[in-house]
Amino acid sequence: MNYITGDFMKKILIVEDNEKNMYLAKFLLEKAGYIIIEARDGEDAVLKTLENNPDLILMDMQLPKKDGYEASIEIHSFPNHRGTKIIALTAYAMKGDKEKAYASGCFGYIEKPIDPLNFVDQVKNYLDEAL
Repeated sequence: MNYITGDFMKKILIVEDNEKNMYLAKFLLEKAGYIIIEARDGEDAVLKTLENNPDLILMDMQLPKKDGYEASIEIHSFPNHRGTKIIALTAYAMKGDKEKAYASGCFGYIEKPIDPLNFVDQVKNYLDEAL
């Protein structure tokens, strides 16, 4: 557990439909002491956010049922979740993709494939940043 940094018991919702990507992100973050909640599509992301009040959401943008852009907008439409930090976690790297993620309410952007050596630090930095 990560008692030293004060992140013990922080909840992170990972929204990812690719099993390998989910496994790696979950493994790295649980090893660092975070509580992980999983969602496999945008609709489930909205429900899990309302049920669990995560401290941070890592949102894949290309998802079944409801994409990450739509899910991010919907999550921020709820008064209790207007300030919920959503980080786009996506392989999209085309011009304008970052801007589209920010326009949908994302607070930050992490490109996939994730770098196992830096991923936990990237997530921690987003958790530490004030809105």
